[in-house]
Amino acid sequence: MKKGFVLLLFFILLFSCKAIKVSEPKFFTNVKIDTLLREKISIRPIAVSSDKVWYAADKNRVGFVSLIDSNKFERTINKDSLRLEFRSIAQTNNSIFILNVGNPAFLYKFSKNLIEKSIVYEEHNEKVFYDSLQFWNDKEGIAIGDPIENCLSLLITRDEGLTWTKIQCDNLPKVVEGEAAFAASNTNIVIKGNSTWIVSGGKKSRVFYSPNKGNSWNVYDTPIIHGEAMTGIFTADFYDDKIGFIAGGNYEKKSQNFQNKALTIDGGKTWKLVGENIGFGYASCVQFVPNSSGEQIVSVGTSGLFYSKDKGTTWKQLSSDNSLITIRFIDNKTAIAAGKDKIIRIIFF
Repeated sequence: MKKGFVLLLFFILLFSCKAIKVSEPKFFTNVKIDTLLREKISIRPIAVSSDKVWYAADKNRVGFVSLIDSNKFERTINKDSLRLEFRSIAQTNNSIFILNVGNPAFLYKFSKNLIEKSIVYEEHNEKVFYDSLQFWNDKEGIAIGDPIENCLSLLITRDEGLTWTKIQCDNLPKVVEGEAAFAASNTNIVIKGNSTWIVSGGKKSRVFYSPNKGNSWNVYDTPIIHGEAMTGIFTADFYDDKIGFIAGGNYEKKSQNFQNKALTIDGGKTWKLVGENIGFGYASCVQFVPNSSGEQIVSVGTSGLFYSKDKGTTWKQLSSDNSLITIRFIDNKTAIAAGKDKIIRIIFF
């Protein structure tokens, strides 16, 4: 009886194992594109939810498009006859924040329907140029900009964006002459939990890391090309607190596809060049595909839309559209992208 029972159990386990199908990873091979907005406009930053995409743009404009029926709401901000170009946007549960580049700098807080607005920070300086804006949570947020003194400009809010404080350079890492940030796609700042990464370019391509929501900082070198004004890291994303990806290159040599992509698996302390001499050249935005274990990445820029299934080692072009500047995922197969004269929805399959 005992021997018969063991044999029976063996065959049950054998056939059970055969019946279990090992699911293969789902990799993308193509895209379907729906146009949500088409007009004369330049859009670099977007913020997405399940039913809306908010955008900030050139010529004093801010708006949103419904992801359900593509209806648009847009308003123009009139401020002392100034022509403002907004390249940073962030959202909390109740508010939208936008920040312009150039002098003077204005940080606006809006209600989610964009009806109510207020200026929550203002700065006048011939060197002022803010690049990116993000929130850790509904109360705490951060904005960064090019150096005015010997550090990156850094703003912090701890009260839901009602007030913003500029951090003194004595409390921040120093930059080298000619090191700055790029307002390419609002991806100079990446936040995961309490951890924050800021990327730079120009004379140096470095990563500034804070483990505690901006209270202290470490700085790490990267192998991304640098040394000239328009070289360096233009965009970054982290899948979790360990796996991250940076990209950029040489804006004046947009097809140059070496020393423009790097991966970290230790939270940004060390970086390794990947995809050398293959794939895209200059990139303005990279994003990890959700629920992909940090393996899958997409990039947009002047080379088009590219996709990697192996942490940036190899790349496949899924679209030749070189007008896209920024991209954000809604779920693991749907993203919203924007750039010159458009906002589109991309279905990956």
